[in-house]
Amino acid sequence: MDYICGMTFAPFCPGEYLCSKESKESFLKMKEQTHANFVIFIPNALQDTPQSETIFMGKESCTEDQLTEMIHFAKDLGMKVAIKPTVNCKNGTWRAHINFFDEDVPCEPKWSNWFASYTKFQLRFAKVAQETGCEMFIPGCEMVMSEHREAEWRKLISDIRKVYKGLISYNTDKYQEHNVTWWDAVDVISSSGYYPVNKWEQELDRIEKVVKKYNKPFFFAESGCMSVLDSKYTPNDWSLSKESDLDGQAEWYKAMFEACSKRDWVGGTCLWAWGSRLYNPKDIENQKNYDVYAKPAEKIIREFYDSKQ
Repeated sequence: MDYICGMTFAPFCPGEYLCSKESKESFLKMKEQTHANFVIFIPNALQDTPQSETIFMGKESCTEDQLTEMIHFAKDLGMKVAIKPTVNCKNGTWRAHINFFDEDVPCEPKWSNWFASYTKFQLRFAKVAQETGCEMFIPGCEMVMSEHREAEWRKLISDIRKVYKGLISYNTDKYQEHNVTWWDAVDVISSSGYYPVNKWEQELDRIEKVVKKYNKPFFFAESGCMSVLDSKYTPNDWSLSKESDLDGQAEWYKAMFEACSKRDWVGGTCLWAWGSRLYNPKDIENQKNYDVYAKPAEKIIREFYDSKQ
């Protein structure tokens, strides 16, 4: 696996916006400003609550044709592509909390029904990945409460391999790398690297044990920090005060890249995230989120990616 200098582009974006002229202009700017050579697209599906068995796609989602258009657009620019189909809960509950009884109970929602629906969703886009020559397919992101269902995950990955012949990964959540017991079933281990600015070394020590145990390539399928005060200490905390801290975001990226550079088993990063619409660079103080466009962190990302290519 080549070193991944990546960005996640327009996550969960409805197809009409994903394929728009404005979105493609933003994509061009992303490549130009960050020098990324790899992109993850995230088609979105929903279920009503964490205990709903049925996964559906609607106006919030992109179609296979819309995603295919953007994949071709990216590949024409020389980018490598991964697809990470992701399910979210319509009621706003984080998908990590999707969960059911471990044993089937009459009249209660069941893992078997949910995995049947989830498999159908994943295979729909695994076929797109195969037809468009995507370099990687990632059938899940931060599905923490489901990860102990080892048999079902192994079956899903086996089903995907029947239609997709490229690399398969799975994106576990931060602090969970050592809890997944079926890493041998995938080709690449990946996780969400939202670690405190001063804790990277100890977390990489922990992850390294997992990578060496399974002897698989590894990369961070997500990683990022918001440009708000104290996000560098808890990059995944959306409840932080909204006082802007552009330098704190840049400091976090510098620390993350420096720590990862010391580990030859870290095979890259796909940063979260670049939006389908660009804001005015003069307004960066008010863009208090994970975006890096025109922020100090952008230069750090570009310089690091240049050093790896």
